[in-house]
Amino acid sequence: MRVRHARFAARMAAATAGVALMLLPAGCSSTASDRGSARSAATRSVVRPPLTAEQRALNVASFDYVWQTVRDRHWDPDLGGLDWQAVRLELRPRVESAESMDAARGVMREALDRLKQSHFAIISGEVYSQVSDAGVEEPTDMPAKKDGPGANGSDARSGMELRVVDGVALVTRVEPGSGADRAGVRPGWIVESIRGRPTDRAIAAMSEQLQGPEAAAMIVRGFEGMISGAAGSVVPVGFLDGEDQPVIKPITLDPPPGAPVRFGHLPPVHVEFVSTRLAGNIGYIRFNFFLDPGRVMPMFASAMESFATAQGVILDLRGNLGGIGFMANGMSGFFVDKEGLKLGEMRTRDTTVNFVIFPRVEVYGGPVAILVDELSYSTSEIMAGGLQDLGRARIFGSRTGGGALPSTIEKLPNGDGFQFAMANYVSASGRVLEGEGVVPDEEVRIDRATLLRGLDPAVEAAKAWIQSGPLMMHR
Repeated sequence: MRVRHARFAARMAAATAGVALMLLPAGCSSTASDRGSARSAATRSVVRPPLTAEQRALNVASFDYVWQTVRDRHWDPDLGGLDWQAVRLELRPRVESAESMDAARGVMREALDRLKQSHFAIISGEVYSQVSDAGVEEPTDMPAKKDGPGANGSDARSGMELRVVDGVALVTRVEPGSGADRAGVRPGWIVESIRGRPTDRAIAAMSEQLQGPEAAAMIVRGFEGMISGAAGSVVPVGFLDGEDQPVIKPITLDPPPGAPVRFGHLPPVHVEFVSTRLAGNIGYIRFNFFLDPGRVMPMFASAMESFATAQGVILDLRGNLGGIGFMANGMSGFFVDKEGLKLGEMRTRDTTVNFVIFPRVEVYGGPVAILVDELSYSTSEIMAGGLQDLGRARIFGSRTGGGALPSTIEKLPNGDGFQFAMANYVSASGRVLEGEGVVPDEEVRIDRATLLRGLDPAVEAAKAWIQSGPLMMHR
């Protein structure tokens, strides 16, 4: 499998497949008749026959491949001072004696954990088969296949967005006209159950087991995966409404908004782009992936042209998992008029790739607010962090996920997948975003009371800043 900067969304899709299983209710066709609690469903192991001599040899060969790849291809030859040879001497014998695939994977994962970096992972063969042929080619618009995801609305959605706040699943946005909207669901409601399965136990179990910068996104995507299915199907969801009264709402699922875009050979994802003018002559742009440049870039250009006289512009990157890096360069050119500036740089062992901004003929000079949250990753972080460093945007919301590295996934001799990062990313001011994320200039917590009033706290904070008449920032 070849390297691609737009890798994070593919990894998230594979990872959350396992998370969703933790939430499936008993009796679903894809589960056993009785899985017990979310915790036991997540941790129960399957009894398998002992490994053959050939399988043991393949596991050792896989460990060697992982170890050598890190030694030869990691961007830091010194690995931050880690004695990588000592790691091999310590852990390789444990792979040789491992009595199961899970045990062998566990040792390899332990070796990678010593790096203390994300985007280094061992993916089971079952999951790897879902992502194994994603290449470097840019995604192209693809109609859904008859038997593929999205073909018959099989990836239909409820139209509501969720975030985990103070240990509960909170509705933060409801798409107008969606199934959730038609059912009467409103922002600020608490999701107590999905298909009869309580969410609090699932949140507790997943929070304990999932680690790293992707954990928050995986939990939310797991819930969203549970509230999905074929278009026209109905999912019962239990809520606490605005009066803290328990209600069950049957939500009819609709086809996902936006256009289907294929990520290499992965199932299509739907890229949605929204632009509108808010009260106070403030432009607003939101999109969910940095993908489909042939369609999204002209739409972005058209939106910015229409906002030429706006008092300010809000770019909403909350929930945007990232995608193609050069799209951030191009979009930033609508806000920066100086030549030679860059959002940051990607450093490999041998080269440095600069994310240079190319100013447009007509550059918007007003205040720019960027909204981010814990589900903003990769290219979203590159754009938000870069424009923040250049003093060209003020960031609102919560700290981003800290997953900015480009990575690739290769097949190991034993059939598992091995994900590893190929470079380190440093923002314009020299900050390392991986694992740290972009820290907002103005932190805005999700406030249930504000949501119940029909207002978006981050949008309101950005509007207030713009309307306060901030001085022109450096461009």
